[in-house]
Amino acid sequence: MSDTRMPDALFDAVKHDLRPVRPLASPARRALVLFPVAIILLVGMPLFWHWQVNALLAPRSLWALSGVESVLSLAVLAAAFREAIPGRELSTRALTVLTFVVVTGLLIANATTRTESAVAIETWTRWIRECISMTMTFSLPALIAPAWLVSRALPSRPALTGALCGLGVGVMADAGLRLFCWDGGYSHVILAHGGAIAILVVMGALSAAAVERIKGAHLICNRVCGFKSFSQAWRRK
Repeated sequence: MSDTRMPDALFDAVKHDLRPVRPLASPARRALVLFPVAIILLVGMPLFWHWQVNALLAPRSLWALSGVESVLSLAVLAAAFREAIPGRELSTRALTVLTFVVVTGLLIANATTRTESAVAIETWTRWIRECISMTMTFSLPALIAPAWLVSRALPSRPALTGALCGLGVGVMADAGLRLFCWDGGYSHVILAHGGAIAILVVMGALSAAAVERIKGAHLICNRVCGFKSFSQAWRRK
């Protein structure tokens, strides 16, 4: 009972469980890593759509607002990366202010693009489907990068963290979407652009929660396997 030495088997089990880790960069620096992704969505989406159907792009004077949207999206992703760090979670007030700024920025940016088009209901519905499908096509691959960065942390509220990642990528995609969208009316913006962002928010929340569950199950499995190995070594001793 008075022997305080660590058993060799326990020491070996702990030693083999240790792995070197790289300190996390600041949330702002990790968000800046995604700047090339923002450029691809800002420039790549309009150019791809223009190449596909020879659609007209928004005047150059309106591209500045898309740049503001891209910067806003990086700010949202920085907030998500901070939320993923235990002890640095965002307050309710900060989340409320962030949501208000994002929604206001989206409405201002899209309200200045084009006026609502007087088209048949079939065309109006088709444009909604096209905007959502184009956003999903470009945004889902783009969502992988922030999801991977978040997975390196340990979010205590993974669903909220994933939702912020989806919101950031959605705003990032809208910066490019508004430059070739044919309908700038509020009804279209809310249903198509806002709908696409809402889908990304939900997908981000669900995927982050699923990843954390998988990580938790994997961690428990490793601990159980390590305990079994230690127990077997201890019995042999």
